[in-house]
This record gives sequence, C-alpha cells and structure tokens, in this order.
Amino acid sequence: MNLLRKLWIVALAALMAATVSCSSPTGAGSESSTAPPPPAAGSCTLGLGADAPDDEVIRAVLLAEGEFVVEQDIDALMQLWAPDSRVVDAKNTPDDDADDQNWDGKDAIRHRYVRTVFPGSPDQVQPSDLEIAIDGDEAVVHATTHIGSEISPAGDRWELVRIDGCWLIRSLTYNLEAHP
Repeated sequence: MNLLRKLWIVALAALMAATVSCSSPTGAGSESSTAPPPPAAGSCTLGLGADAPDDEVIRAVLLAEGEFVVEQDIDALMQLWAPDSRVVDAKNTPDDDADDQNWDGKDAIRHRYVRTVFPGSPDQVQPSDLEIAIDGDEAVVHATTHIGSEISPAGDRWELVRIDGCWLIRSLTYNLEAHP
C-alpha cells in the first residue's frame, strides 16, 4: 500500500505541474494568447461610429481639440496627438520659417498647452472654414480659428494621420496669415 500511495502522489504532482504550466503566462498555453489592444487614441477616444466618413471624423477631432482647450483637459488633449507630433508658430511670416517657434514631441506640446494656452483661459476655441484634403492615411486641413474674439482667417494648417484606424493630430502650424 505504501508503493501505491507514492505512485498516487507522484501522479497527482505531475498533473498539478502540467496544469500550472498551461495556465501560466509563460507556460505552454501562452503561444496562442494575444497582447491586449493598444489604448484608444485620437478619434477613437471620441465615441464616433466605425462607419463615420473620414472628413467627419477629422472635423470631430479638431472640434474636440478646441473643446478640450476650453475645458483645460490636458489628458484628453494629449490623446488626440500622434507620438511624433509638433506645433509651429509661423509668426505671421508663412514664407520665412527662420522666425518660427517649434514645439516638437508630445512633452513639448503638453508644456505649451499648460504654460501658454491655458493661462489665457479661452472661453471658445473653434476651427471653421475647414478645407480638408485626405490622401490615404494622411490629411491636411486649412482652417480659420476663432479663439475668443481673435479670428485667424486661413491661419491654421493641421496635419492628421490615421494610425491603427484612429485619426491623430500630427502637426499644427498656426499664424500662417501674413501681416503687412
């Protein structure tokens, strides 16, 4: 009976070891598991329908950017921007980039919102007169922006990119209207 008991314990231990290795994240059963999807970004954070036309989705992204500026919702704003994004102040000299001020990367853009945009406490930010040109997974939008009482006719150029099915802002160049 002692031998039978030892065989039973060995068999039970082997069965338990096999069960643990199959359910372990690094065990034999993990080859078929998939990584979780990346967190939602850009237009995919706005709750738009999957069948919405690209131009409507792009318009929604730019409207959301303005709403989030007014709300001073930095986390929502940053979800709209692509990883390699940039903002450029053309300083009303669109043909001379020597005087441009640039914010390259999401950290710099976050800093711009918090230190430059939010302190002005705009109560309204709306792009209008949108001219949207879509080429595959890229789009360029020329817009007039109303920030409070300030109007910049055709003063903004937005570039967007579709990544994993979501439209994100790649760049904004503003103050493109030339002053005499």
